[in-house]
Amino acid sequence: MNVGNSEKTYRYFQAFYLFTFFGFGSLFPLLSVYLENEKHLNNTQIGMIVAAIPLVTIFLQPVWGMLSDYTRKPRQLLLIAGVMAGIMSLLYTWLDGFLLLFLGIIGVALFQSAIVPLSDSLSLHFVQQFDKEYGNIRLWGALGFALAVFVVGNITDMTGSLTWIFYAFSLGMLLSVFALTSFPKRGQSVQIDFRQGFKTLMKEKTFLIFLCSNFLIFGPVLANNYYFGKFILAVGGTLSGVGIAFLLAAGSEAPFMKLSQKIINRLDVIPVMLLCAFISFARWLFYFFDPNVTLVYATTIAQGISVGLYIPAALLFVRQTAPKEVQATAVGIYSAVGNGMGNAFFTFIAGILLDVLNVFWMYAFFSCMTLLGMVLILVVRKEAMKQSPIRNTSYEGV
Repeated sequence: MNVGNSEKTYRYFQAFYLFTFFGFGSLFPLLSVYLENEKHLNNTQIGMIVAAIPLVTIFLQPVWGMLSDYTRKPRQLLLIAGVMAGIMSLLYTWLDGFLLLFLGIIGVALFQSAIVPLSDSLSLHFVQQFDKEYGNIRLWGALGFALAVFVVGNITDMTGSLTWIFYAFSLGMLLSVFALTSFPKRGQSVQIDFRQGFKTLMKEKTFLIFLCSNFLIFGPVLANNYYFGKFILAVGGTLSGVGIAFLLAAGSEAPFMKLSQKIINRLDVIPVMLLCAFISFARWLFYFFDPNVTLVYATTIAQGISVGLYIPAALLFVRQTAPKEVQATAVGIYSAVGNGMGNAFFTFIAGILLDVLNVFWMYAFFSCMTLLGMVLILVVRKEAMKQSPIRNTSYEGV
């Protein structure tokens, strides 16, 4: 691939992330509202349905990865996953009853779970090969997510129907498929003995403590994406307001992702993670006190800091602390614990808390768990100081 073609492919990667996360942003933030308002489920049932998405992701992502390694055709697998996820979401609008809705979301997650790891595999290999920046590709995902919640939130508010979230998700998947035409045919081939890598990492005390802190800090952040719409409505907002809130929250992630490496170089990795955790803690605690909806909109920029800085800092910490020969395995475990287990656990518990108490006590629980995660980061810092100093390196192109 020559320089001219690499620039074209670079733009197609950006378009793919824009459309893909437009689909994600259309569906997931308003899914719980749809299940409550349109399907009349209780919050415990809603929690079980939305928690099924990250649980399926934990088990299915390795399967998609093995299929990619075996077939050596990740682009074709992405095509299948995108088309089928779109079709399954359209079929979901015909389902009624908890069991069918539960099984239906598993059907959506079955294919949706393949999209991010397969596209990341291709994009990361591409940026390494042509000296590009992965951050400048991933930024378009944050922008697509923010744009989707704003646009779809307004559409559902004007039409009075939340079914539009599934139509918009399918549209995003369809448009992303067209961007695949200029994707590389193959990703990076890495042979790793997962079992041996897992055993090695389980002996790394600092890494294990970090996994626990990541579970407690990032789990609530991801669970919040499913219930934030309900919170906005509870404090007097509208569906259009939900769109505005997510536009501000997700949109603010992009500039902080862009600046993250400079901030990490200045403050170091662990202080940045601690800062992000404190901001999340303060945000959840503030929401517990039933604030005015205008103040809630003003605080959404906190997500830009707590997510836009935390993700690259945590990824860099994993790369620095894990032995070089098992770094890929370490990143996979880190993602499974935070994005999978943490997401599923806090999403499910939040649903129960909404039924037993209310949305404000849900955020009290989030704040307590995040505070505990901050304590564990301090333990991580103490353990890290006993070992060789963690060096600053760039996460760009990882």
